[in-house]
Amino acid sequence: MENKRDHQLDNFFSYSFSLDCLIFGFQDGKINILLVKRESQPFKDQWAIPGDLIYPDEDLPNAASRILKDLTSIEGIELHQAQTFGNPARHPQGRVITSAYFALVRMDDLEEYARSWSDRIQWMPIYSIPRLSFDHNEIAISTFEMLKQKLTIFPIAFDLLPEKFTINNLQEIYEYAFQQDWDKANFRKKLKKIPLIKLNEKQKNVKHRPASLFKLDSEQLSKMIKREDYSFSLKIN
Repeated sequence: MENKRDHQLDNFFSYSFSLDCLIFGFQDGKINILLVKRESQPFKDQWAIPGDLIYPDEDLPNAASRILKDLTSIEGIELHQAQTFGNPARHPQGRVITSAYFALVRMDDLEEYARSWSDRIQWMPIYSIPRLSFDHNEIAISTFEMLKQKLTIFPIAFDLLPEKFTINNLQEIYEYAFQQDWDKANFRKKLKKIPLIKLNEKQKNVKHRPASLFKLDSEQLSKMIKREDYSFSLKIN
């Protein structure tokens, strides 16, 4: 008797695969995500995560770079694989399984603009995004939750900051991510395992008392991470 698997075998290789690029940046005390407005159906005129179908002969890392460049003009940034989403009803035109890739960027270093089927492009605070196309709200929230966990065990917050930053800038990332205020003295205590270089510079053109600027000693941090006894923990209590 023909079983269900034999009956559906011809369909097993007829699914489509896509890739969505979640780009996170930090500005004015908020973590932002880069969104594009669709100019074609389905979901015309709705905001979406930059994403598209993967070519049959294309591997995932190359697809991520190509799709991001096609829709936003952004290129040359390191993208990391996050999660896969495969609800059979997630795409109105058929079965599409999507893989989410993410990156943390310095927003001022980018020159993004809409291309291909994206009509507009805009940074939006992650906690203020509107209703997105497809299941992109679920993808955005789920990926950001994963990012929050990484922030507590890896020193990745510096990927969001300019080369020169204040301690308050760093604290703002964690406070916004976890939606919780943190005592400044306690926060500074938790930075002991991070090799920071205090510069002989202060903020400029600010209305408040200028704060000292710091930079990350990336070379020293790399050496520390290679040691088996190195650990990083920066959790909101």
